[in-house]
Amino acid sequence: MAKAPNAVKTASVLAFERKLATSDAVMFSGHWQSERWQPICIQEKAVRGTISNRLKTALVSDPAKLDAEIQKANLQRVDVAALPADADTLQVKFTLRVLGNLSTPSVCNDRIYQTELQQVIDGYISEHGFAELAHRYATNLANGRFLWRNRIGAEKITVKVKGSKLWEFDAHDFALRDFTAKDDKLKELAKEIEKGLCGKGFVLLNVEAQVLLGAGQEIFPSQELVLDSNSTKSRLLYQVDNVAGMHSQKIGNAVRTIDTWHSYVDELGAIAVEPYGSVTSRGLACRQPKEKMDFYTLLDNWVTKGQKPDIDQQHYVMAVLIRGGVFGEKSE
Repeated sequence: MAKAPNAVKTASVLAFERKLATSDAVMFSGHWQSERWQPICIQEKAVRGTISNRLKTALVSDPAKLDAEIQKANLQRVDVAALPADADTLQVKFTLRVLGNLSTPSVCNDRIYQTELQQVIDGYISEHGFAELAHRYATNLANGRFLWRNRIGAEKITVKVKGSKLWEFDAHDFALRDFTAKDDKLKELAKEIEKGLCGKGFVLLNVEAQVLLGAGQEIFPSQELVLDSNSTKSRLLYQVDNVAGMHSQKIGNAVRTIDTWHSYVDELGAIAVEPYGSVTSRGLACRQPKEKMDFYTLLDNWVTKGQKPDIDQQHYVMAVLIRGGVFGEKSE
């Protein structure tokens, strides 16, 4: 006989594999609606800049030291990437594989907890399906959010998604802050993603964006974290086989930026799905445990106590599971 829900303890080892598997993105240059595209290579620059950062109080209070410090040149070697002088359009390409079988964790060391968790997930799927989440993921493909800084100020942006058929979107038709936009092509793409999440078929999407920026304009691949203190460069850009690229993690972050169910939505709009709603660029956690709106509190109350959250937070919990991660109970 199964234990009562209040006797269920969170598994000490629990992990889910991500269900939206993105590849690295690679970047090419060409002309708008061109059929010929050339890989964009990372270039190196050695620049002589000026001192512009805030100075220590001791320097500011000593005029002689201050003058000596600010007269120094800021010498640095950096990576840069740009369109050639004869190309005005950036092309970004990556693939997205959608996986199903969400109700079965990749690792779980407690069969009782796993049974309760599976019932919770299956109950959500039977009641709501993945229509809402799939619509939001599809919108983030259509609006070109994955372009990040390359999206800003672009004259035109076209996104083509090829799966069971080809869908083409004008990215400017879809907002970044909400997910109210709907059209027939977006519905079809959402159904394709939903099919993959439900495990009803193999879903692989080839995503290609064309961004009209202007000839010779700078473009923005992912920036590598410089961990080696002996590095000769202060900025290191990511490349895939000598072609400018973007990290799969950065692409995945953009696709799962669907959380508009947090308490800072008026200020921030949609944020990436994270257990604590972390927005590192703002130094903010939008889902503090003290507010009982973080992933772990919602999941534990739902699975171990039978307290089902409201529909918006149910979507959020499932989106975190789709994101994947290690969610086991930590020992004291």
